[in-house]
Amino acid sequence: MVSLPHPLDHLVLPTVNIALARERLGKLGFTVAPDARHPFGTVNACVFLADKTYLEPLGIASREDYEASIEKGNVFVARDRAYRFRVGEEGFSAIVFGTGDAGADDKRFQANAMSAGRMLDFSRPMRMPDGSETIAGFRLAFAADLRSPDFLAFCCQRINPLPADRSALERHANGVTGIARIAVSTPRPAEFRDFFEKLARGPKIAEHSFGVTVEVDNARIEILAPAGMEAFYDFPVQTLDPGLRARAILFKTRDLSVTSTHLAANGVTYTRKNNRILAKPAPGQGALFAFEEIA
Repeated sequence: MVSLPHPLDHLVLPTVNIALARERLGKLGFTVAPDARHPFGTVNACVFLADKTYLEPLGIASREDYEASIEKGNVFVARDRAYRFRVGEEGFSAIVFGTGDAGADDKRFQANAMSAGRMLDFSRPMRMPDGSETIAGFRLAFAADLRSPDFLAFCCQRINPLPADRSALERHANGVTGIARIAVSTPRPAEFRDFFEKLARGPKIAEHSFGVTVEVDNARIEILAPAGMEAFYDFPVQTLDPGLRARAILFKTRDLSVTSTHLAANGVTYTRKNNRILAKPAPGQGALFAFEEIA
């Protein structure tokens, strides 16, 4: 039986304050789900998209629980703390792939010397717009490249699936329907081809003059040299650190004029490049957000 590459599941965006992230994402035209606390001290306020991917802005709800979970070996929280220490309280720390068997992924990561540590099982309540509540359960298998201390990836298995009907949360005033591309920067893109090939379980990979493109079923991850970040996203990056850094998210939108009108009405500064609207990182928005009309 042929194994298909893992699809993109969600993206983790640390923030200094969940309320600040909620305000910023709202101004950008996103519908933000109610806050949901993890049992290990963090809290999120997710943005669910119609293509079944989502953004996970991540804050700290309880410093005591947060630190205690690190002492118990929680990789997710330990890597979050390390990211905040090294990079800052606002950012884009992790790319997450969906999986039906996190245990198998963890074994594969260990066999390829790319495991970031012990698997994590947890559950949390999720409140829907109508006030109803359900319990969502997850199993995570972590992967990392030692050359990139500021980049984490993991595979996420849904033990208790999220509600199938999230339509109220998937409608966004900016017209966004999903994620098309994610941009990760490094001065040496080809060095990380093998890592992503093993991480996503055999995706299509193509090398080009600006870097490497990793294609899974529902999105593309662009591993770009600094020149590629400038060419595609008008985003200059420093080249002092040769490791991976997640930088930008390209969203699919039905009508770019709807997106630009909403941003302008909310006082969000943006620029245009290559038929895209670009909103640079800001407090509550740890990555560059790009928008493009894509069917």
